[in-house]
Parts: sequence; structure tokens; C-alpha cells
Amino acid sequence: MQKVPTVYDVAALAGVSIATVSRVFRKPHEVSQATQDRVHAAVLDLGYVPSGSARSLAARRAGAIGLCFPDFDGIDGGPAPIAYADGPVDAQLDPPEGVEPSGDLYISEVMLGTELEAWRHGMAVTIAVARGERGTEIFDNLAGRVDGMVTLSRTVPERLLAHIARRIPVVVIAGPRAGDEYDHIGTDNVAGMQAMTKHVVDVHGIRDVAFVGGPADSPDDHDRFEGFRAGLLAAGIVAPPEPLLRGDFTRGHGRILGRRLVEAGPVPRALVCSNDQTALGVLDALLAAGLRVPDDVIITGFDGIDASEMSRPRITTVRQPMRELGRAAVDTLLCRLGDPLMPPQTRTLPVTVLLRESCGCLA
Repeated sequence: MQKVPTVYDVAALAGVSIATVSRVFRKPHEVSQATQDRVHAAVLDLGYVPSGSARSLAARRAGAIGLCFPDFDGIDGGPAPIAYADGPVDAQLDPPEGVEPSGDLYISEVMLGTELEAWRHGMAVTIAVARGERGTEIFDNLAGRVDGMVTLSRTVPERLLAHIARRIPVVVIAGPRAGDEYDHIGTDNVAGMQAMTKHVVDVHGIRDVAFVGGPADSPDDHDRFEGFRAGLLAAGIVAPPEPLLRGDFTRGHGRILGRRLVEAGPVPRALVCSNDQTALGVLDALLAAGLRVPDDVIITGFDGIDASEMSRPRITTVRQPMRELGRAAVDTLLCRLGDPLMPPQTRTLPVTVLLRESCGCLA
């Protein structure tokens, strides 16, 4: 194995001091272009890679942001062993009701926004999933390796989150502030669902409206149901104390709920779903049962994921800026790192109602 080149080797080959080499990497604007060219040529010639740990120690920063989400895929055990190729390619039938699609499309968009904003500021993103019994351990370990943490509301126990926040800044996505001192980023769930409900009642003249919810401990679901109730009450319709049914925000569970509605019958004239994945699953079940959407049943969702625009009919939904949630979380975290004493921030991003075929608009 060849000797690993050091900063001293680069300085010697380029004919400069090690301090100059350091400035080329950290403050290139302080070094002439000719000197930068000599240093970079020496780096390429030697195959030198700057030590990230050494630079972190010098700057007292890790240069990384931690991103922690809950276990949305429902995998409790570890992954199956990898099977390496040792024979012919297998061909299998793939029926439409086979493996249920993942329910993490919302998370994927938030993650992308986080990565984009971190990249823009020259930061890395370390991602962890708080899965199973080791979730809190993983979260704690991650916190020791990053400059700040972005996490979805209720991903980890409140006591652990408070413990982490004593060491590094914490930004929480979704969920209302509950007497804590963290920075919060969210969208206007209440107003968005109230506007959607008002559209179904006022524009389409439907009073037989039911809410198909998500997990009872979801802050987003709670706010969306409150917006649904507010929309009904504003129209003089008695608002139910609880959703008609609850799922887990996945399309697979949405199908199960849709089948229950068909079996119980009659299906309400309009179903306002707490998220797009649930709405898509309900749509699958109703169409399979021979019901027509929107002629027999109106269906609406919330999130604005791509799949809601590719269904037939397309799902009327409330689009929230999922990617911007991630970007705003990183921006807020960097502001906190620059000014640790600023007051706790709460940022609420706007939403937009997208009227499509599943409610009868554009049909």
C-alpha cells in the first residue's frame, strides 16, 4: 500500500507553506489564482484528499446536518440477505395487488429539499431512520456527529429530543409548538383542509361528507381534521367528533379502508382523505368495486405528491410545499447556528388547493 500523501507533501510539491495550502481549501479568495493552480496541480499529482476530521476539529464544526425520520416503511426486522447472481434471470408474474407501494413519498420530497439546501451551503446530510427498539440509540449516535438536527415531529421521545437540544440545535418539521424551545417548520394544514371542505360543500353542493384520517397521534392529521370540522361548521353542517375511519397514511391501508366502506355501504357522497396516499388507496378500492369517481363518490387528498396527478381520475388535493419544508428546515438550522440566542422560530408555509377530476372539476 502506498504512503498516504499529507498536506506537507502538497506544500513541498507546490512550493508554498502548509498555511497557504489550507487557505486554498478554506479561503480561496485570499490566495492568488496562480498559487491556487499550483496547489490544485500538486493535489491531483499526489492524489491528496483533505482530512475532513482535521478540518472539523479546527472549525469546531462537523460540516453535516442530521436528518432523522420515523419508520414509515413498516419494516421491523433487518433486510433479507443479498442473493448474488448464480443462474439464469428469473421471470415472475407481477399482479397489481402484489407488493404494496411505499408510503414515504412525502418524506422523499422533504429529504430532497433538505439535501438541496444543505448542498447550497456546502453542508453534508446524514440520514437515519428511527426504526424499532434501536431508534433512540441511532438518533443519539447521529446527534454526536452533526452540527444540528432536523427531525419529523414525534419521531423520537420528547425527553431524548430535549436532551439532544442541549448540545446541538434542533428543528422540528410538522406539529405545533408544545411549550418547547425548538424551531418549528410546518404548513397551514388547518386552512388548507378547511378550504378543501368548503369547496366540496359549497361548489359541489354535497353535505354527506366524511373524513378518512391517518394515525391518531399524527399532528398533521389532527390539524387537517380540525380544518375539515371548521369547513363543515361554517356551512351549518354538524361536524363529527372523530374521523369516519383511520389508516396509516399508506396507499395499501387506504385500499383496506376503501373496501370496508364498500362492504359497510352506502359509501358517503364525498370522502375527504387526510393525505394523497390514503386517497389513492380508497380510489383503487372504489373503482375495483364498480363505483364511479366522481359520479358516485368524490375523493380528495392532501400533499400534492406526483402519484396524485398520475391516477385516473386525478386526485383533487391540497398541495403543500414538501420540498420547501426541507429547505426551510435547513435554512432555519443554519440561522440558529449563526445566532444561537435568537428566539425560537415558527415558520408556516402556505398551501394550494388543486382542483382536478376526482371532485368533478375538469371532469
